Amino acid sequence: MEKEKKIVVPGDFLGTSEEFTPGSGVYDEKGNIYASLTGEISINDKRVIGILPKVGTPPMPEEGDVVIGRVEDIRDTVAVVSIACVKGKEKREIAASTQGIIHISNIKRGYVTELQHEFSYLDVVKAKVIDAKALRLSTEEKDLGVIKAICAKCKGDLKRKENALACERCKRVEVRKISEDYGKGVV
Repeated sequence: MEKEKKIVVPGDFLGTSEEFTPGSGVYDEKGNIYASLTGEISINDKRVIGILPKVGTPPMPEEGDVVIGRVEDIRDTVAVVSIACVKGKEKREIAASTQGIIHISNIKRGYVTELQHEFSYLDVVKAKVIDAKALRLSTEEKDLGVIKAICAKCKGDLKRKENALACERCKRVEVRKISEDYGKGVV
């Protein structure tokens, strides 16, 4: 008869450090070993105890990932972006409320004089993670940059006209660091 697989949740007591060596998905607290993940207990022939995850963990942006976020603040040399999702992992929310920054030197190739000419408050941007620890982002590539924007004057949707964005409501024209897939709904 096959032994029933035991499912544990974070905080469940698994054994002591005299019995087992802690592996992945567990932690040792004062000689007691506890689960840090939801999953199935795994013990190998060297008495290393670990947890085989049964639920996916929320993604954390890693170097090279493309993320989608909203510009929440604009300062002299950085735009603060509230990251909503990691491209390719859109079905899962990011682990924590995560904010990244786009430094003025990482907006586009060439010199940028005014950050406010490239991004505006509440723009939705697609950016690449260039430093996962500090969450530094870049929009230098053609397919990165603003993918949705609203008019600063009347809050209407901006439509792409050549290399600028135009408001159909109030006829205002604004410039941004536009992604080549602006307005296509393509993430």
